[in-house]
Amino acid sequence: MIKNLAKEVLEALFPENFTCELCGKEVFRGEKLCADCLKRVTFNDKKNCSVCGRMTQTDGVCLECKKFAPAYDKAVSALVYEDGGMQLVIKFKRGNAHLKEYFADLLKEKCAALGADIVCFVPMTAKAVRARGYNQAELLAKALASRLNIPLSGDALKKTRETDEQKTLTSQERRANVKGCFSAEKSIVEGKKVLLIDDVMTTGATIEEACRQLRKKGASAVFAATVASVKFKGEI
Repeated sequence: MIKNLAKEVLEALFPENFTCELCGKEVFRGEKLCADCLKRVTFNDKKNCSVCGRMTQTDGVCLECKKFAPAYDKAVSALVYEDGGMQLVIKFKRGNAHLKEYFADLLKEKCAALGADIVCFVPMTAKAVRARGYNQAELLAKALASRLNIPLSGDALKKTRETDEQKTLTSQERRANVKGCFSAEKSIVEGKKVLLIDDVMTTGATIEEACRQLRKKGASAVFAATVASVKFKGEI
């Protein structure tokens, strides 16, 4: 009760629309980031891979997507996962659920261009949701589905087992960690163009496995959208 009261007092003194989401500095026109923090966030709105959507040095298909074609048709992201963009995603995971609205606004145009029939999200187990308090991918998916005016399915994908934290694993270990951990519902995704939502794409192992299951159960097309993705550092 005391914790909730303190939160209410802070929100009254420093409303979300009047403080910078990164540093907490007061802002005056409802912007999400102050001028200094805005410089620390790289928006993924210039050159990027036409398949995985990661920022690249030149337009085209990155070498990784040429070598190993992903299970999805196209992926998009709003930010580059570094510095300020990384901090925003971490804040989103750690209690700042309201950021879903900002991220949905950033992704709306890119996702609308994909022409999906339904929206779903990378699921968590019930145990993981209880530990965190919410599934950030689900919150973002709901906000996006509302903006896109297309159905959201919470049952299109299920997580069938617990997995280890991905951030400490190598690329190969990440793929092994998530292999077979998702199950797609054929009656929901068959013949549909599905838009899968998650918070971040790093190695892409989680999204790849989820999209593979959606394909397996008959999705006619699979797209992925994340708040942020890592930059592709090689040359196309």
